[in-house]
Amino acid sequence: MIARSDESYFPPVQSKMVLAPESEAKVIATEPLPDSEAVWTKLVKKIYLDPKGITRTWESAERRTRPKASGIDGVGIVAILEKPTGPEVVLQKQYRPPLDKIVIELPAGLIDEGETAEEAAVRELKEETGYVCEVIESSPVMFNDPGFTNTNLKMVHVSVDMSLPQNQNLEPELEENEFIEVFHVKLVDLWEECIRLEKEGYAIDARIANLAEGIEIAKKFRL
Repeated sequence: MIARSDESYFPPVQSKMVLAPESEAKVIATEPLPDSEAVWTKLVKKIYLDPKGITRTWESAERRTRPKASGIDGVGIVAILEKPTGPEVVLQKQYRPPLDKIVIELPAGLIDEGETAEEAAVRELKEETGYVCEVIESSPVMFNDPGFTNTNLKMVHVSVDMSLPQNQNLEPELEENEFIEVFHVKLVDLWEECIRLEKEGYAIDARIANLAEGIEIAKKFRL
């Protein structure tokens, strides 16, 4: 984590993109997706034996992008800025067509062929937020919605040294179709901020909600 406590090391985030619930981004049509047009996902039918030996079927979705040499689809990134006023987590706002809403998220991304989860996290954080970081630790593999999909990820915890010049003047490297607003929230206020942002019309990604709920449980039981 950051050793310096000088407030000058923590300039405000200079995000060129401002995403509000009333954003012009919106879904204008929804239609069936032919498998021949699917680039990112596919639907599959699983035929399996249940615990009683009965043959059953299950419909599920899978990503087409998982690297051949990896059992992991992507990463979520927990980047904490240790500030004199208390630790803050790096969050972002991004429009997500499946929800037709702007979603409050942790930085995240898919793993490229030949990458480890940790390498992907460092790359994605730089691309999406501009922050340069070092990996502290990684979680076990986590599954997002196992009743629907086999999609999974690792949560990678990173440290951000705010004394580095690269972290003073952020230069994200967004792709042409990425529209991301970066902001910070104090960890101690994360639960309340989730509630406030949902009331304003944002959708809350489960990974942030789980992090916020964990903090509240730790407070309640003094863990």
